[in-house]
Amino acid sequence: MSGVEDRVAVLDQLYRLQAAIDARDWDGIRNTFTAGGTGYGRTGTDAILTVMQDHLGGCGPTQHLLGNTRVVIEGDRAQSLSYARIHHVGIGSMRGKSFECMGEYDDRWVRTESGWRLNHRDFDMRIRIGDFGVLRAADDPVC
Repeated sequence: MSGVEDRVAVLDQLYRLQAAIDARDWDGIRNTFTAGGTGYGRTGTDAILTVMQDHLGGCGPTQHLLGNTRVVIEGDRAQSLSYARIHHVGIGSMRGKSFECMGEYDDRWVRTESGWRLNHRDFDMRIRIGDFGVLRAADDPVC
């Protein structure tokens, strides 16, 4: 693959991941990460999915918007940095409330036989608007 093709492949995986998160497509999310991947302070896809399900299972619709994405390819490794604006809608007792956060994802990718897979994800939350209680586990931020 050329550098441009690799960049497009990483971006495609990144955007598929964000759509899978909003759709609560847990298998799609699982298939994006490497088996030993890390993210949200957890290691391994099962642990990553558990923390994501704990948060997103307690709120209504979400929308993860990305912009200003930069991708650096170095052989079989890549880094993508993306600004994010994420909106969460409350349900149940939180109906009518929302939580929005803005920040930057720092994602580390590795090339595998199945294509680019996410090996590490950090989110630097810089702005919070609304009621964080919209998320189920409000003491452990995940966006």
